[in-house]
Amino acid sequence: MENLWRIATGQDPNRGDYEGIEFWSNPERSGWLTKQGDYIKTWRRRWFVLKRGKLLWFKDQASAETRGSTPRGVISVGDCLTVKGAEDVVNKPFAFEISSGSYTLFFLADNDKEKEEWINSIGRSIVQHSRSVTDSEVLDYDHKP
Repeated sequence: MENLWRIATGQDPNRGDYEGIEFWSNPERSGWLTKQGDYIKTWRRRWFVLKRGKLLWFKDQASAETRGSTPRGVISVGDCLTVKGAEDVVNKPFAFEISSGSYTLFFLADNDKEKEEWINSIGRSIVQHSRSVTDSEVLDYDHKP
């Protein structure tokens, strides 16, 4: 039943959004987060993988580690503008949000350390994959004399 709902509401990600990304191998960051639903505002625990400018989520860790599996969702972090704490917005501890010009998604980490690590990893990925930053600027930004 859930699969029918996902198909009917267009929630299944487009294969082109993650094609060529070997999410099962050496992600930049991975782990459990709880995500608020886009349409029905319930909270669901999902396994998240950050790799090559994409934040993908799966029902469980085993799905993410299986070659050829389909993610439950994909965010292109290069399209995002901010990632920041959001405890005051959702009234839950260890909350953070990712925002673009057209949407805001809310997440819960298991503790403050995990929240800060996810914010930092996603923030770095936003800078590296932003359409407003050229490759040479990223290299200059990371360069240490």
